[in-house]
Amino acid sequence: MRTTVGIIGGGPSGLLLARLLHRAGVDCVVLESRQRAYVERRQRAGILEQSTVDALREAGAAERLDAEGLVHDGIELRWGGGRSHRIDFPSLASGRRVWVYAQTEVVKDLIALRLADGAPLHFGAEVTSVEGVDTDRPVVTYVQEGRTRTLTCDYVVGCDGFHGVTRAAVPGAARTTYERTYPYSWLGILADVPPSCDELVYAHSSRGFALHSMRSPDVSRLYLQVPNGTDPASWSGEQIWDELDFRLARDGRQLERGPITAKSVLPMRSSVTEPMRFGRLFLAGDAAHIVPPTGAKGLNLAAADVVVLARALIRQRTAGSTDLLDAYSDTCLRRVWRAEHFSWFMTTTLHTDPEQSGFDTRLQISQLERIASSPHAAAELASNYAGLPIP
Repeated sequence: MRTTVGIIGGGPSGLLLARLLHRAGVDCVVLESRQRAYVERRQRAGILEQSTVDALREAGAAERLDAEGLVHDGIELRWGGGRSHRIDFPSLASGRRVWVYAQTEVVKDLIALRLADGAPLHFGAEVTSVEGVDTDRPVVTYVQEGRTRTLTCDYVVGCDGFHGVTRAAVPGAARTTYERTYPYSWLGILADVPPSCDELVYAHSSRGFALHSMRSPDVSRLYLQVPNGTDPASWSGEQIWDELDFRLARDGRQLERGPITAKSVLPMRSSVTEPMRFGRLFLAGDAAHIVPPTGAKGLNLAAADVVVLARALIRQRTAGSTDLLDAYSDTCLRRVWRAEHFSWFMTTTLHTDPEQSGFDTRLQISQLERIASSPHAAAELASNYAGLPIP
């Protein structure tokens, strides 16, 4: 096969890029190693920034999001066993807000649109190599249904994650990766019970962090900080609900409890690979950067990457100019590092490090008190959480 843009990875970033390019008349092929049913079941992020929602609307992919997504105008911080403070996004972040709409639903919407358009989307296509990215004809080799095939491209975009083929296709001497691993993980659950709160609640407690979130008016998504290496099966449903009640407690009220339908443990780490371009290969999303989920930035950063890249590829195709392509890595990395810092700030402020001292805890409390008392500190948090504009 031959195409202008070969996109490796059929997650939200690869599919959104394909949608934006298709609507602009730029041909592209999407290769996804997993089958469609698996891709549409993967539980991932659930918070969409204003910029991500704007991008989905621009792509004509927001009909169900606008009908079913839950608009949130703020979050609540809790600490000290009783203190709480609400961050109001519209008043603090120039009218910007966030939406609760699961990544699985975004993926379903984008897959349905691409298939309806009859555009190339290949599931079960395992990429084995990407070669010639420093030439004007990169070649992607993949295996599908037991047959080895090739895809020749003008450009290759890696949306296949940190352990994907595309990141490894960049020579080690040509890339630098900055990483941080956190000394704790998240135990996450899905429960068939209406959320006990109207908005997300981020809680700092003496026994660690907790988050109350949701997937729909009938499904709750909740998280507990746990030690690295925790086996989710070691926590019973009753233990999880009791611990959530302790960490999220306010005024003695308890959470509504319901059947837990899924449990998983999510490690916490930060990573940035620079540059995000090598020759005709462009990295996007987790292939280039990973953030801890505390700041709700992973999916949103990936969406911002492909919006920037789509503009650059469209400009090259329509105007013959590579200026935006040449600037892609620097443009994205400025926003990436801002999001990395915000995610680090939220993570280290709200979690309890097993090695931290009483002094460290008092600093965390002081920071939370400042957010509650300073409009400037609250506005900084709100602006970053609701999402900075895509350049």
